[in-house]
Amino acid sequence: MSYKNIITIEPAKRSGQPCIRGMRITVYDVLSYLASGMTVEEILADFPYLTKEDILACLNYLYN
Repeated sequence: MSYKNIITIEPAKRSGQPCIRGMRITVYDVLSYLASGMTVEEILADFPYLTKEDILACLNYLYN
């Protein structure tokens, strides 16, 4: 899976941090939730506008 179609960087949004599909939730936000012990299912329940592919794209972004 390529993150390049999901992760966007806009200088005027969240100080240019990588965000998910142009929304205001950042890759860092998602990775922080995962690092704190939240499961993918819990994140999706708390943020219904996210998809599993969005979360996988964040992980892919981290490792590429």
